[in-house]
Amino acid sequence: MTVPIRILVVDDHNVVRQGIVALIRSVPDMTVIAEGCDGKQAVELFKQHQPDVTIMDLRLPVMTGVEAITVIRREFPAARIIVLTTFDGDEDIYRALQGGARGYLLKDMFGDDLMEAIRAVHAGRSRIPAAIAQRLADRMGGPDLTPREMDVLKLIVAGKSNKEIGRDLFISEATVKTHINSLLGKLGVSDRTQAATTALQRGIVHL
Repeated sequence: MTVPIRILVVDDHNVVRQGIVALIRSVPDMTVIAEGCDGKQAVELFKQHQPDVTIMDLRLPVMTGVEAITVIRREFPAARIIVLTTFDGDEDIYRALQGGARGYLLKDMFGDDLMEAIRAVHAGRSRIPAAIAQRLADRMGGPDLTPREMDVLKLIVAGKSNKEIGRDLFISEATVKTHINSLLGKLGVSDRTQAATTALQRGIVHL
């Protein structure tokens, strides 16, 4: 008998988590050793159980999935983590894989895909579907926004005017306009509305 792959499942939606757990438990070569519902719990459960593979959502309360992955990987560099999420924005993918995730799957995939991904990641390989890999490649080729441009973009998404942005960030309106022109160019859009839409679609900013 082979030793089953020990799995930690972290998702804040109880129904989704129970579905993943039930699916894994239906397979003889895998076992769920712990379940968590937020990022902080994910870190604590990982330290406690040190699973072979962790399945984690990105949008988690208390601490995000990316933050939890980064913390876990800092202490356990060999940690094997698969992101299982509804979010396919290129920035979400980039941050998760940069944090150390070995796989990135969307929740609308088939159960067989998840099982294959778990086995692949457990064996030391990465598992990223072709469509996700293409989005990541597109993201890698684009220029990064500076921290200040990110601040401005978040406030644009929040519906703030240039004057309000300047007041919130303690900079002049002219400086705000300079940052906006720069980030519009980097995002490949022509106005503030398109910038906000693109930022949300790509996962650069979240509501």
